[in-house]
Amino acid sequence: MKFHSTPTFKKLAICCTLLLTQVSWSQTQVVKMIVAFPPGGPVDFVARTLAEPLGRELNAQIVVENKPGGNGAVAAEYISANAADAKTLWFTSAGAVAINPGLYDNLSYNPLKDLAPVSLVVNNVELLVVNPSSPANNGAEFIALAKRKDLALASSGTGSVPHLAMEQLADSTKTKLLHVPYKGAAPAITDVMAGHVDGFFGDIPGLIGLIHSGKLKPIGIAANKRSVTLPEVKTFAEMGVPGVDTNNWYAVFVKAGTSKADIERLSGGIKKALKLEAVNTKLVQSGAEPVGSSPEELGSLLRSDIAKWTQLIKAKKITAD
Repeated sequence: MKFHSTPTFKKLAICCTLLLTQVSWSQTQVVKMIVAFPPGGPVDFVARTLAEPLGRELNAQIVVENKPGGNGAVAAEYISANAADAKTLWFTSAGAVAINPGLYDNLSYNPLKDLAPVSLVVNNVELLVVNPSSPANNGAEFIALAKRKDLALASSGTGSVPHLAMEQLADSTKTKLLHVPYKGAAPAITDVMAGHVDGFFGDIPGLIGLIHSGKLKPIGIAANKRSVTLPEVKTFAEMGVPGVDTNNWYAVFVKAGTSKADIERLSGGIKKALKLEAVNTKLVQSGAEPVGSSPEELGSLLRSDIAKWTQLIKAKKITAD
């Protein structure tokens, strides 16, 4: 029996071929999202919240890989070793790209030259928390107390965002605050709850559960507006303390040299994923503020933050541990 090719049959064959090609591509297209911090932390949480919906937007499978170490240097070097093809993303907080250039004289990567900005993902303003037994119920009372007695503030490490927020507060109020650096946020928070140190600046997502359970008391927001998650907590500016504005934003970068078309596609996918109700609600409830941005907006923010933090680091003569 012979089958004769007809126009309809040819069209059907072409459609099937295109469909099979698309299915095959979607099954094999894997994008790595590199997180410069260990699993379970706030940055990892936001990355994993974004990964699956972003994968759907990009018609790809996004695999989150944690590569902590060197204040982000390990992850940055991994990005640099891969091709500039948008298949390896760097999901990072502000510290590794905006603070490290001012903190390390011989940084192994240059964020402005080696990386290409894709999109801001969330804003993460710093929040000052104290032990519930502290007599200070707001930031102004904390500073008044610090002027009468020595108070110690914990941080997640020298040159970290919590440390720099503390330095901003000390400078703005002309108050001496003792800096106690820890190896990470977890032990610092533990010692605040135990009463060994007087306070801690931290990302809201890492603190919100302990606040709701009554183990920490929030007393001041380091931003120009209040948090949607904690609307009752005033900003330092509202309390008459200007200049305490610390945003530990999280964003996505790729290797410099990645095509503009790929970067735009990634940026658009991130913005669409962040607008999904399930994603947006989950992030807001965690204390993060979903934002999204254009690559140009993230690039501008990065340049301004590098200048801001480098100036503070040099003025305070802060050096890495």
